[in-house]
Amino acid sequence: MRKNTRIIVIGASTGGLEALRTVLSGLDRDLNGIFIICQHIERSARLNYKMIFPDVQDYSLTEVEDKQPIESGVVYFAPPGYHLYVERLGYFGLSLDAPVNWSRPSIDVLFESAAHVHGCQVVGILLTGANGDGAQGIREVKRLGGITIAQNPESAVADIMPRRAIETGCVDHVLDLKEIAPFLVRLLRKDHSSHKGAL
Repeated sequence: MRKNTRIIVIGASTGGLEALRTVLSGLDRDLNGIFIICQHIERSARLNYKMIFPDVQDYSLTEVEDKQPIESGVVYFAPPGYHLYVERLGYFGLSLDAPVNWSRPSIDVLFESAAHVHGCQVVGILLTGANGDGAQGIREVKRLGGITIAQNPESAVADIMPRRAIETGCVDHVLDLKEIAPFLVRLLRKDHSSHKGAL
């Protein structure tokens, strides 16, 4: 993982797979970012991400394994039934701890762990969903200097999750679904240009 790499954590629930398809299909391979996704899903689910996201050609799509190294060029998904943690030294961790907000994997768990390790390098994004998971995580990302984004509730299949995030007062940008990928592309390319200029 390169220095100054952005860690983009994305949380979604009801309607999330379709929303994620829109976001991920708009990304470019040359972006200096790592994408980590927590999608609420049944514990027994077995997903073929290449079939679900056929338009995502530039990234590997993988379900995280415990102690897996974190690398660029990969979109990581929390496995069903496990909390997903970003750990120090560039690894993931999984746990069977109790559900948080009735969810395992929990968006709050992912967001908070990423914020505690990577601070201002984190971008936290909450998409469509029907419960309040992720609101506390958004608070923590913002508190530790990261950038926070919520899908415009009016464009969400289920608006509770983005609304709860917005109600915290800790969301920097409220974007329509189709605006999120272009925003990330601009942000990460700006980071890249700034980093090159500093060399």
